[in-house]
Amino acid sequence: MTNTTTLRASGGPNWSHRLKDAGFWAEWAALVGLLVLVIVFQALNPTFLSPGNIASMLVAAAILVILAVGQTFVIATAGIDLSIASVMTLGAVVFGQMYQAGLGLGVASLMAVVSAGAAGAVNGVIVARGKITDFIVTLGMLSAASGLALILSDGKPVTVIDPLLLRLSTTGIGIFGWSFVIAIVVAVVAHVVLFHTRFGTHLLATGGSPESATAMGISTARIKIAVYLISGLLAGLGAILLVGRIGAAEPAANTAFLLNSVAAVVLGGVSLFGGRGTIVGPFFGALLLIALVNGLTLLGVSQFYQPLAVGIVVVLAALLMRFQK
Repeated sequence: MTNTTTLRASGGPNWSHRLKDAGFWAEWAALVGLLVLVIVFQALNPTFLSPGNIASMLVAAAILVILAVGQTFVIATAGIDLSIASVMTLGAVVFGQMYQAGLGLGVASLMAVVSAGAAGAVNGVIVARGKITDFIVTLGMLSAASGLALILSDGKPVTVIDPLLLRLSTTGIGIFGWSFVIAIVVAVVAHVVLFHTRFGTHLLATGGSPESATAMGISTARIKIAVYLISGLLAGLGAILLVGRIGAAEPAANTAFLLNSVAAVVLGGVSLFGGRGTIVGPFFGALLLIALVNGLTLLGVSQFYQPLAVGIVVVLAALLMRFQK
């Protein structure tokens, strides 16, 4: 009893109490859920953990990880980016148009990132300077970016066959495809920025209490513009990986990327009210969603039931978040 009292007084961890705390499970819901899924699906279908299937899942998760990181920066400031999937589509279309015009892979990639970043910056400026709620602004950008993508492409996909892009999407280091390696690098850099830089501190302060952050001399408007810019830039990077994966620049927006990017952030334990963020959580959240869909597919479950399963998992994670401290 004396040792327990001393441990508590010294601020040491009491794991028996932590494990009984719902807040603990909210913080680690994505990782715990992923481990549970792996065990269940492997027991039901031994091919789930085959090297080929693992590699396929990681490649599929790469784009979602990158989008979830961008969404995390925005949500950590108590905002949300509903346009992220449409902005990625716009970036992909710009990439396709530049590549079709013969400007080369480098210029096409640069223009994809720049155009998506510009859309993100517009979101940030209107939210921060125009004082309009992020929901309305990004909802408008969702429609505007989708429309612009259709106008630029005339509604037609552009086939992109490039040896470098092909290697990017089909090769890698063991089971880790190059696209997933890029996603890991993005996540690591984002973690460093969020937790080991002044910008990250200001970002979390802005999300926690904008009034207090302003009183401390933090330019909350600049922070908000920056996070939407980051979201746009990462959507542009995702656009390049998307084109490489499907071999074409498709003008039709895939709303599943929007829903899943928010779902990954929620599963990762990021507070939707701002001021609390993590990169590791959304990273595992994205892997969980991909593993869930992949496992259900291997079990022969109709694709019509898969969104239902994803929705149930996300709602359960949101309920756990109520217990976060």
